[in-house]
Amino acid sequence: MKITVTAEKRDMKGTGASRRLRKNGKIPGILYGNHKEAQSIVLDSKTLHLQFNKEAFHASILELSTDGEKESVLLRDYQLEPVRGTILHVDFQRVNQNEKIHVNVPFHFINEDIAKGVKLEGGVVSHIMTEVNIFCLPKDLPQFIEVNLENLELGHTIHLSDLKVPDGVEITALTHENDAAVTSIIKPKVQASEDVAPSSDDSAADTDENKTDSKDSGNEDSQS
Repeated sequence: MKITVTAEKRDMKGTGASRRLRKNGKIPGILYGNHKEAQSIVLDSKTLHLQFNKEAFHASILELSTDGEKESVLLRDYQLEPVRGTILHVDFQRVNQNEKIHVNVPFHFINEDIAKGVKLEGGVVSHIMTEVNIFCLPKDLPQFIEVNLENLELGHTIHLSDLKVPDGVEITALTHENDAAVTSIIKPKVQASEDVAPSSDDSAADTDENKTDSKDSGNEDSQS
């Protein structure tokens, strides 16, 4: 299902203009790429936030409708307000269907609870990567790459070269001979016992204290 983003062209630029837009429930953005001039745009804040929270919004070819003109685009960058997490600015890149693109897509990890290293050997799953950069034509772009942990044993690791990717998709790191680790199953950390054995110094102190008590008791008996 294609996600359609609605925008309007804008002429007013600068920090002051962007601040006024945000106060009025709008978000400034820019559209660029595909050998065309960059175009400043503005989007509805409430609608964009709803779309932004969907995983597919970040790794899909989107349909951007600007004043009725529709183009295929990718979300390329965004700025968030550091405290509230609201969107301050978005960048969209036009997509040429005949040109390959680089996109980060998320991993979907499946069968973690029945993985051999977890179910039979008591290990825990450690995710080393959560997304990966791929290279493909827009029509071949997957929304995610599945990582199946069912047969993964304790102490073993799944690398990029172990992943099954759709036809026409290349993992960028592998083209540079970087077969990075994606996930593994490791031994759980052993928690320290709450009952701490007394140290040798403490034991010695207790012994000396007992000797003193015995000596004092003996003196009291002889005096009596």
